[in-house]
Amino acid sequence: MGLKEQITEDMKAAMRAKDSAKLGTIRMLTAAMKQKEVDERIELTDAHVLAIIEKMIKQRKDSISQFEAGGRQDLADNEKAELQVLSAYMPAAMSDAEIQAEVAAAVAATGAAGPQDMGKVMGVLKPKLAGRADMTAVSAQVKAALSKA
Repeated sequence: MGLKEQITEDMKAAMRAKDSAKLGTIRMLTAAMKQKEVDERIELTDAHVLAIIEKMIKQRKDSISQFEAGGRQDLADNEKAELQVLSAYMPAAMSDAEIQAEVAAAVAATGAAGPQDMGKVMGVLKPKLAGRADMTAVSAQVKAALSKA
């Protein structure tokens, strides 16, 4: 079963369980998925769905930090609940050691010699690690690896 079908099944289960918080988050996710399908006139693959979820997770994290800075813990708690539901659809995160191994392999594969080659290395890594690693952390590791080169 694909990720899109899994989300639909979870929405039905949340309806049956009368779990309004989870249901609201899943409906928001399905709305974003349908919007992308309509806008781009495509059928979403798991990679597309993961990209949408990743974007929504990033938005939730930004909102949480803003709400906490503004003293609105109630809104931050709502965002945290949504973040938890969305995170359940992401694949298992990679460890730092696994990320470092992928970075080293990508640097070797592209023949990157310095910081000017960062785009080449990130171009190789992004499709491999999307959804499985925080790309900001990956970018920092690539920058560190290339500065040593």
